Amino acid sequence: MKRSGFTMIELIFVIVILGILAAVAIPKLMATRTDAKIAKLASNIQTAKNEIASYVTATGKFESSGATMSNVIAEMETEGTADTGTAEVVIFKAETNEGALENCIKFDWTDGRNLVVSHEGGSGDVCNGVKSLVKETSIQIKGQGVKY
Repeated sequence: MKRSGFTMIELIFVIVILGILAAVAIPKLMATRTDAKIAKLASNIQTAKNEIASYVTATGKFESSGATMSNVIAEMETEGTADTGTAEVVIFKAETNEGALENCIKFDWTDGRNLVVSHEGGSGDVCNGVKSLVKETSIQIKGQGVKY
């Protein structure tokens, strides 16, 4: 009588092969998630920068709240990934490797003439990736102070 089926050795080999494949694939998936978080935050920061520039050009002045000038900042403030607690300053936060939020990028327009973009102290993978994409700069927005 012939029996069909797998032997214990064959099953062990299959389990070992699946384990090796999982050990290779999981770190790749984690890196992809980090890259997606970097791209999303960098895109949001660029969009916020453009919205502020458009607002100031249209109205001729900066507002004290970033959420007033940018829908992206308002949404991120609701999510907790942007801090607009200080007038004329917005701190964008990035997720650390442990899942906490750390200060990453700062917008400052306290002088009323320039939007200053600077890096904050964050050192997680997401924050470092965003810092590599968002350069520190001072942007003079044309049109402010013009009477309409």
